[in-house]
Amino acid sequence: MKIAFPSQENLGLESPIYGHFGTAGYFVVIDSTTGQYEIHANSDQIHEHGGCRPLAALGGKPVDAVVVGGIGQGALKKLNSSGIKVYRAAEGTISENLELIQSGKLPEYTSMMTCAGHGAECTH
Repeated sequence: MKIAFPSQENLGLESPIYGHFGTAGYFVVIDSTTGQYEIHANSDQIHEHGGCRPLAALGGKPVDAVVVGGIGQGALKKLNSSGIKVYRAAEGTISENLELIQSGKLPEYTSMMTCAGHGAECTH
């Protein structure tokens, strides 16, 4: 399974998970079977709130899942409609969250868990 993890820092698997999918600087895409990973710059980093194009952000790289601290409802729906599952990350590094998703300990995002904005109403 290929899993994308957004990060603001380019530190490979030791990068901290970033809290906002659309504005992440990078995506670390890991093949959970082989452990190999690639780092891609966010191709859609600059956009208005609600205007995220998640498949463009991933640079067209095919993934099966995304693990992120926070995501808007529109981006969640677009990823889910493309067959991509989205999981809510725990605080920590990408490697720590990789272990958590592989052990089934990360919840899958629902529309009730999404970010409604980057002000006081943001819950992540």
